[in-house]
Amino acid sequence: MTITERILSGIKQTLETGEKVTIDLREASAITGSGDGVGGRTFFDNAFAALRFANPIREMSRVIPASGSSVQFVAKTGNATNSTNPFGYTFTPNSGSPNINTSIWQLPTRVITAQLPVRSAVMSDVNYLNETLVEDLMLEFAQIEGASMVLNNDQAGSTTTINGATNGLRGLDMYTSAGASAFGTSGTAITNGIHSIATFTQAAAAVSYGDITDMTRLFPPQYWNLPGTAWMMHPQTIHELRNLGTGGAAIRQFAETGDDDGGAVVNMFGFPVIANPNIQTTGAGKFNIYLANWPRFVTIADVEEMTIQAMEQTAPGFITLYAEKRLVSTVRDPFAGIRLVGV
Repeated sequence: MTITERILSGIKQTLETGEKVTIDLREASAITGSGDGVGGRTFFDNAFAALRFANPIREMSRVIPASGSSVQFVAKTGNATNSTNPFGYTFTPNSGSPNINTSIWQLPTRVITAQLPVRSAVMSDVNYLNETLVEDLMLEFAQIEGASMVLNNDQAGSTTTINGATNGLRGLDMYTSAGASAFGTSGTAITNGIHSIATFTQAAAAVSYGDITDMTRLFPPQYWNLPGTAWMMHPQTIHELRNLGTGGAAIRQFAETGDDDGGAVVNMFGFPVIANPNIQTTGAGKFNIYLANWPRFVTIADVEEMTIQAMEQTAPGFITLYAEKRLVSTVRDPFAGIRLVGV
């Protein structure tokens, strides 16, 4: 029994009986040799884990519950009104330009798994260890999914499967770069739904004020005032934008007064800036930047938030935690986001 459990048990006992209760906190550790003497009498502070960088895309995007082995997405496309004369009382069926249609794509659910063996003696000794293991495992899963959502190519295998390859999520970087956004091919194959994202290519050897203004110009105005519209970029990119204050007058004004709260690149042109280390730099002075209305741009479908099961008989003296998380992510509305790429 841990120290915390002994204290809670003593409190419960005195509330029930009204008698004074002495709680013995001096029992030797269950871990042999853990203290100065054999057997030890070590006090354990609450366990903790270093904070991981979770998935900022999940925090900003549309998240829905799902079930089954795959998720299908359906988009209404095209126009219903007469493209040459939409006014008046005359109806001309299917006369839009383009005509009304639907685009569909279907993605299989992907699973992240973990196996965590822990000595039973440690779990009985260390306070808050169980909760710490579960909390850190959830953040580890979020860290893994966050990298796959940006970097992974689900169309090809890889010598390293750290981001999933053909078993991983469809990363933002693998969507087609184009001058204008468009839906990908329609169908249920894994090759369908690879949309085109409007992309501005960095003009010079280093990111500039003009790159940011030209990129913003590409962003459709219907998304400007919606909640959830934000920039997302690597912390090094934020650093480079802060350093633009050493340039000319327009650049200096942007760096010094471009933020709503007077901070350093907390906001740009009214949109919040979110640091995401998965949106990588592409070399000296070359950066990728996304500007999107994230709730419309990306959808994450969680089949199960997280499943954890403890098995006590896998090895003598150990309890093994098995965990899995199943999900799908996709660019749902390719018109709701744009990007800048360095070459």
